[in-house]
Amino acid sequence: MQLILLQNVQNLGKLGDKVDVKPGYGRNFLVPQGKAAPATAANLAEFEARRAEYEAKAKALHADAEARQAKLEGASITIRANAATEGKLYGSITTRDIAEELTKAGYAVEKSEVIMGEGAIRRTGSYEVVIHLHADIESTVTVVVEGETV
Repeated sequence: MQLILLQNVQNLGKLGDKVDVKPGYGRNFLVPQGKAAPATAANLAEFEARRAEYEAKAKALHADAEARQAKLEGASITIRANAATEGKLYGSITTRDIAEELTKAGYAVEKSEVIMGEGAIRRTGSYEVVIHLHADIESTVTVVVEGETV
């Protein structure tokens, strides 16, 4: 399936690129999210006519992500959770918990932007968590998990 990218997509291409993707990926993810459009002659002509608009939108998103990255620089949050005396949690800390704590601390972060490569946190301690703000902008946040005995 051939598509025209309407914005930068990580590991796929940049704005305006014509790419070949599997039909399910294009039909179920890229097109509904507004990241791409089918590469028909009419869509190509419309894209070229609106190229400046798409580039301005992409620059605005990139600038917003850079501003958020500067704000998140060196950020640290503390999450308290029920834990056993050895430090093992009675649950886990997930992306939703981290996003909620960052939002409470004044950083606008969505759950989908929090990347936890090793899965949910299940022990007390200090962890480095990646916040994926844009296709090529990431920031690292320190998450300290403190245990509360029940």
